[in-house]
Amino acid sequence: MISALLARIGLPILTSILAESLGAIDTPVTKGASKALEKVNEAIKSGQISQEQMIEANRHAEEMAEMKFRENSLSLSEINKSLREEIVSKDKYVRRMRPTFGYLMAFTWAAQMFGIAYVIVFDTARAGSVMAAMGSLSAIWAVGLSVLGIYVYKRSEDKKLNNKDVIFWNKF
Repeated sequence: MISALLARIGLPILTSILAESLGAIDTPVTKGASKALEKVNEAIKSGQISQEQMIEANRHAEEMAEMKFRENSLSLSEINKSLREEIVSKDKYVRRMRPTFGYLMAFTWAAQMFGIAYVIVFDTARAGSVMAAMGSLSAIWAVGLSVLGIYVYKRSEDKKLNNKDVIFWNKF
């Protein structure tokens, strides 16, 4: 929606806003992008870019914004469809997959932490290498905990929606 609105505002205003915004960020990449956009603005003002080219650029920006909107809408629609199918599924495992994953993550996290604590207390000579090895696992834990976080967030959202329905219907 925002990209469609920006596309309709037009290329001159958009490049001006972006040039100023990127210029405020103190990195070489953003400063360079800001200078490039300022050159585009100068070319527009000096007539190096024709009105027809501007109209075509605005049309293209609107088309790209519309494509992005359709892409996002389709993606969200598919996600919602799969979540709805999961919720109404008669298959107990499909309905309990999120809690199962959460319990497995909690169990493996606890097992790892107890194992590390054991090594630190009772086998201190190997504690350094075990801690280094644990650091190597940080990427896999980041992925697993991210997935778990999404599951928890989505389940909380599902509960909020169900509570709103219950509250709504209890008023009648």
